[in-house]
Amino acid sequence: MSLSRPPHDAQQDWWRGAVIYQIYPRSFQDTGADGIGDLQGVIDRLDYIASLNVDAIWLSPFFTSPMKDFGYDVSDYRDVDPMFGTLEDFDRLVQAVHARGLRVTIDQVLSHTSDAHPWFLESRSSRDNPKADWYVWADPRPDGAPPTNWQAIFGGSAWQWDTRRCQYYLHNFLVEQPDLNFRNPAVVEAILGEVRFWLERGVDGFRLDAVNFCTHGELKDNPPRDDIREGFIGVRADNPYGYQQHIHDKTQPENLLFLERLRALLDEYPGTTSVGEVGDDDSLGVMAEYTQGGKRLHMCYSFNLLTENADPGHLLAPLEEMEARIGDGWPCWALGNHDITRLATRWNAAGDMAKLRLYLAFLLTQRGSVCLYQGEELGLTEAELTFDQLVDPAGITFWPSYKGRDGCRTPMPWQADSPNAGFSDSAPWLPIPAEHRGLAVDQQEHDPASLLNATRAFLAFRRTQPALVKGDIRYHPLRDDVISLERRHLGERLLVALNFAADPRELGAPREAHALDDAPAMVNGTWRDGTLRLPAHGIAIARATDDTPWTPHP
Repeated sequence: MSLSRPPHDAQQDWWRGAVIYQIYPRSFQDTGADGIGDLQGVIDRLDYIASLNVDAIWLSPFFTSPMKDFGYDVSDYRDVDPMFGTLEDFDRLVQAVHARGLRVTIDQVLSHTSDAHPWFLESRSSRDNPKADWYVWADPRPDGAPPTNWQAIFGGSAWQWDTRRCQYYLHNFLVEQPDLNFRNPAVVEAILGEVRFWLERGVDGFRLDAVNFCTHGELKDNPPRDDIREGFIGVRADNPYGYQQHIHDKTQPENLLFLERLRALLDEYPGTTSVGEVGDDDSLGVMAEYTQGGKRLHMCYSFNLLTENADPGHLLAPLEEMEARIGDGWPCWALGNHDITRLATRWNAAGDMAKLRLYLAFLLTQRGSVCLYQGEELGLTEAELTFDQLVDPAGITFWPSYKGRDGCRTPMPWQADSPNAGFSDSAPWLPIPAEHRGLAVDQQEHDPASLLNATRAFLAFRRTQPALVKGDIRYHPLRDDVISLERRHLGERLLVALNFAADPRELGAPREAHALDDAPAMVNGTWRDGTLRLPAHGIAIARATDDTPWTPHP
């Protein structure tokens, strides 16, 4: 089945500077009264999504799965898990999204499958079946130990013994997520076929999960590292994954060849795009390598801004490094997602509208595209769950030092006074915190000062500013906790200043700089007589009509 794409896809680079709204379907809207969100729920809420003034949606996995890792363990790439609906529901979703002028991007989990996938069931059945080498199998060491010291992100060895073949198989994540062998050309062809299936159904793009894990290197031990690096989801001081330099187990040169094959496939469908998730010791370098030259991925994002440190110097450093390294590549930035503690909690901004507006403006004024996770527009906080409420295997394994990802995955609050906050007619799969009811959509909808309406207003404004969407960027040195930058596009020059301090700031400004008349109320800095005045956590944007140098010193 082939579905037509929106007529505006004549603009094939729509993804440059696009804002992509991430939907975690389990937690968005339930229409089946089983406490789990579904595709029909997404359809029912599309008018709300369109009202945010975003450009596309990203659907986290909805494929057939045993749900050991909540859909990131795929047992059938070409079908919808019954808890989410049917393929027909998905087709209706694509049509409904396109009818609103939006695009559809979906997760693709390419590096591994579920251990319930037919490919793996055949592969593990013997050493000489047609799919025997579709996964990464290896003999034990002479003493029976795993082939290498590689660690799984969710804890323990990355190798699992299989009694059928009397060999180990590689799993970089859960033991139920065996890694595919991308060194086998038949595997590459099969995976590209799974991607083509969704392209034929009208999908506009893919978010590629753990895309640098697709190929492994030589079966050699990773060397230890002197300092423990977090660097990936849940990798903290109590997780041995951070004790190694990951030289052999991921981010191999051969992966570039696969990405080029994948890009060639996407290029057969004009107007489609890709954004890769990169978790690596040198994630910025990998982002650059994976997106340069227009022959691999369109975009990549890493975890550099998904940090617990909101110090402006800490945030500015990876942005400057990225610009120095990426060349003609294109980044994608996010401050939150389904794997990370909610932004309002992580950056100590719960209930602080000025901070939350500042962080929104910070994200949306960078060069690159943006992923906005559901609930960030409401300022949702991290849910505090007890151990018996957890369902995330990572949280269960590493409790109590790491509580897992459940706290950022609780259901969207739609109506404050409705049962289950309007998410479902039944008890939801994760509890809805009482404090989220006061942040519900119906509480913010008609409040001009709400974060929801500030988000809508800034996104609408950003759409009218090509320099913010697609322009080049230049950073000025950090001064007094103020991040200052310039965006330029086709002769237009915008000056942006973001005050991360809890006190007002004054900076120098070109005398000819003037505020934008159509800027939303959250842009509250003033430019006058060569001086920029910023309130605490203030935001300033100005248009400069000439090349007068800007030296934003106090």
